[in-house]
Amino acid sequence: MTIKIPLAWLQLAQQKVRFVVAVAGIAFIVLLMFIQLGFQDALYSSATAVHQNLKGDLFLVSSQYKSLTSNQSFSRNRLYQALGFNGVESVSPMYLQFAKLKNPETGEKYSIYVIGFDPGRPVMNIPEVQENLDKLKIPDVMLFDRASRPEFGPIAKNFERGNTEQKIEIFAFDALQGYRVRVGGLFSLGPSFGVDGNLIVSDSTFVKINPFVRPSEKIDVGIVKLKPGVDPQEVLKNLRDNIPNDVQIFTRQQFIDFEKEYWASRTPIGFILNLMLTMASVVGVVIVYQILYSNIATQFIAYATLKAIGYANGYLLNVVFQQALILALLAYFPGFIISVALYDFAMEVTKLPIMMTSNNALLVLTSTVLICITSGALAINKLRSADPADIF
Repeated sequence: MTIKIPLAWLQLAQQKVRFVVAVAGIAFIVLLMFIQLGFQDALYSSATAVHQNLKGDLFLVSSQYKSLTSNQSFSRNRLYQALGFNGVESVSPMYLQFAKLKNPETGEKYSIYVIGFDPGRPVMNIPEVQENLDKLKIPDVMLFDRASRPEFGPIAKNFERGNTEQKIEIFAFDALQGYRVRVGGLFSLGPSFGVDGNLIVSDSTFVKINPFVRPSEKIDVGIVKLKPGVDPQEVLKNLRDNIPNDVQIFTRQQFIDFEKEYWASRTPIGFILNLMLTMASVVGVVIVYQILYSNIATQFIAYATLKAIGYANGYLLNVVFQQALILALLAYFPGFIISVALYDFAMEVTKLPIMMTSNNALLVLTSTVLICITSGALAINKLRSADPADIF
């Protein structure tokens, strides 16, 4: 039994060093695409982590709202107005503000995101927060995000070791004197591109931390819970038609999409990630084109010989496209494996949710094949000019 080895493979493998270099070059492009997509997903996932963990159906924010970290507050009265509409079961205010947490070991102050709400009307759908609601009802107690970046010190480690009497000093921005709170529990939310760490307090403790920055009647997010069986779109339309336009009202998905759009199109990091992903694709086309064009030029006499003995252009073009597909598949797998390792390393260092997903794996595989096929289509112009007379 004879095994037919494709001509495309034989031509690529004839010059082993060039073949390995070609695969390595394309694998690097695969790696770049994975890194860009990984960080882009981490950007959107981390920026909407709070949104995804809110307990509610509709959400009120200021008409000047840009993103959750921009701190545009509005009157709490608007939220209570929503309570009077048909289909609304309950409403809950939420307070958000950056403050500075003093590292208990070094004394250095670092910016941290403070989330405040009434523990009697919890708004966070995080199991650890639910379990510690009674502790939040105690004045001057906070829950600390164990997934925060390490510059805040060993707060989480100390609590896990049994130190339940840790007192941490928190400063409102521009405040000379801090406010001391006790660590009552831990939860996991994680940082984002705009937030290094998080802590949760009751609404009363929130106001004490920011006495001159935020009056209690000013809130950042109003959370509306609807009655069972109510059409959210109908209630949403009714609220938008009747509540003054100094607030915006979203469903959960609209709220998440609005945040993603802000980071994707209105921030430098979103623009850079999109630009780099586009540039990686363009560079990939150029690199693969050079590889295939060089291979065709090297094998030009062989192609002319095949034409001389009767092989049509279609057969030769098929050989080039096979080479493009072989390069794409052989380069994809090492690029994928290295990307998984880099994702794990980056997630450990940055604490961002940089994870491999099946969607990204399929997207990069498809993109790699398309890049190589596009390059092959550009390179075959050289092959069309192969003349049997060249062999003489």
